[in-house]
Amino acid sequence: MAISEKNIMNRLYLVAGGLVVLSIAVVVKLVDIQMVKGSEYKELALSQTEKMFTIEPNRGNLYSEDGSLLAASVPKYEVRFDAKTVSEDNFQKYVGPLSDSLGLLFDKPSSHYRQLFRKARANGNRYTLVARNVDYLDYVKIKQFPLFKLGPYKGGFIETHRVVREYPLGQMAARSIGYERVDENGYYTRVGLDGAFGESYLRGHEGKRLKQRIAKGQWKPVGLDNIVEPQDGLDVVSTIDINIQDIAHHELLAQLEKYNADHGCVVVMETRTGEIKAISNLGITSEGTYYEKLNYAVGESHEPGSTFKLMSLVAALEDKVVDTSTVIDTEKGRYRIYDGVVKDSKWGGYGKISVAKAFEVSSNTAFAKIINENYKDQPEKFVNRLMNMGLHKKLGLPIIGEGDPVIRYPGDKGWSGISLGWMSHGYEVSMTPLQTLAFYNAIANDGEYVKPRLIKEVREGNEVIKRFDRQVLNSSVCSKETVKKVQKLMKDVVEKDFGTGHKLYSKNFSMAGKTGTAQKNYVEKDPDRLAYISTFAGYFPADNPKYSCIVIIHEPDKSVGYYGADVSGPVFKSMAQKIHAISPLVDEVEEKVYDKKTLEEDYQRYYAQVQKKYDTVPDVKGMTGMDAVSLLENLGLEVEVHGNGKVKRQSIDKGTDIKKVKKIVLELS
Repeated sequence: MAISEKNIMNRLYLVAGGLVVLSIAVVVKLVDIQMVKGSEYKELALSQTEKMFTIEPNRGNLYSEDGSLLAASVPKYEVRFDAKTVSEDNFQKYVGPLSDSLGLLFDKPSSHYRQLFRKARANGNRYTLVARNVDYLDYVKIKQFPLFKLGPYKGGFIETHRVVREYPLGQMAARSIGYERVDENGYYTRVGLDGAFGESYLRGHEGKRLKQRIAKGQWKPVGLDNIVEPQDGLDVVSTIDINIQDIAHHELLAQLEKYNADHGCVVVMETRTGEIKAISNLGITSEGTYYEKLNYAVGESHEPGSTFKLMSLVAALEDKVVDTSTVIDTEKGRYRIYDGVVKDSKWGGYGKISVAKAFEVSSNTAFAKIINENYKDQPEKFVNRLMNMGLHKKLGLPIIGEGDPVIRYPGDKGWSGISLGWMSHGYEVSMTPLQTLAFYNAIANDGEYVKPRLIKEVREGNEVIKRFDRQVLNSSVCSKETVKKVQKLMKDVVEKDFGTGHKLYSKNFSMAGKTGTAQKNYVEKDPDRLAYISTFAGYFPADNPKYSCIVIIHEPDKSVGYYGADVSGPVFKSMAQKIHAISPLVDEVEEKVYDKKTLEEDYQRYYAQVQKKYDTVPDVKGMTGMDAVSLLENLGLEVEVHGNGKVKRQSIDKGTDIKKVKKIVLELS
């Protein structure tokens, strides 16, 4: 019996000891939770119920030079309803009027919204969707609807919004205007102007908003204010002229369709400033339609063909290895260099012709002979001259994806004994359309090589934050003497009967330029599979150039035509004439100096007039026309004005009842 009692006591002691140890462990754990890991667990709990969300800022707008929108950020709102925060009295009082207002706005039965709100109330739903993709004006209206105007705590009104990028021009210049997109991993894709200036100006800075987790995994904003307010992006004003862009787009599209071409591009640049006024890139789809697939003008580097003869001629004239009057034997249209043969498009060649005529008729053999025979002992001299003109360098455009120009140097991979002859007329070299145009623009600009520019300024509202001025890449690509010579030859290409661009000649409008027809796959043995690149580059008007332009069309249907003069030239001519027609004539007028005292008196007289309340027609005689029109139109009258200066007569006498007058005529002198 004693032994049994002893065993029981031992067991009790063991249990009691275990309880003590367990109690100590519980206390230690509680201390650990409260004192050591408390903040960690609290943060974990909050992360399950509260979370910081990013608020995207409004992206800055992208404008054309005249203020037309090219790309704009438009907020789209989502309206939801928290049924639990609304008192029973307010819900019963306002649910009907709120449903009526929403029904009128969205053209739905009022009963639809009554049922929605009552169901949300019955279920205690705190995040009922009322409307999505609401624009700003409708959002402002909804905020003032019955019940919702009481706010989030009394009226259950919840809003979230996202920013949508819209492009008013649609597909026109879409690739050049571009976009900036970010994927789920935070990687950005940047295209065109919108992408180029996104990070630096357009994007803005993100804000922060605290939200609370509610039923069904939904998140509801906490409080009325953001933790960090988003900062909207700045606006960017481009150099694009909407009218010229429209012309370029439609002229290019019509020619691509006519020749069933693969793709093409057009660039129009202001000669003196380098401002790009239009840039259009169109490629064919599998359905046979065209849209802006790629920015060919900036990114596609290819062999330019005969348009490169301008660069070769400038080099030869600068090195004085020939003059425009030097006679060249075109070798019956065939000129052999080692195992290669350069051919003219005219069977039998052009006979013995001057360098000037060789340029005008675009003789391949003449140019191959000029460059090969004068530089074969010092090929680096020719290449150095091209490089001194900057042809081997990128333009350094802000748009991502500028193609690499290729000007090989003797000894480089791909250089051979025939390289000089092929380079002379635009093969074994490579340039983008915009790089080619920049050089042609330099010739139009009397030798000054300006950088093509796509942006004028950055704005915050009406305040200019930064201006972008013209940038000169090379003050003189060649001597003035050489410039004048090649300017004349480019004019003769169009004006002379034998010039390759003579079909484009118009006695009423002058142009200068160079045709180019390059074989795209000249190693192809099957003639049916040969493809061509048709080009026309130049400027207008010829004698006082305002714009330079390049038109390039790839792979036109050979059965319709493929020469640069036939395919690209007409686009250039039509564009030039239309752009010239819409360009304002500049007429300098002597600036008048006005007496400040007189101006101040006029203003004070006008200010005194507009402060009055009128029931009858006022006397505006003696007032300036601008002030008189402003005053009368503000009174609701239609005003017709004849002449300039101050008001001499008014058709309706002063003192006439305004209610009986619709229109008043003012004579100014």
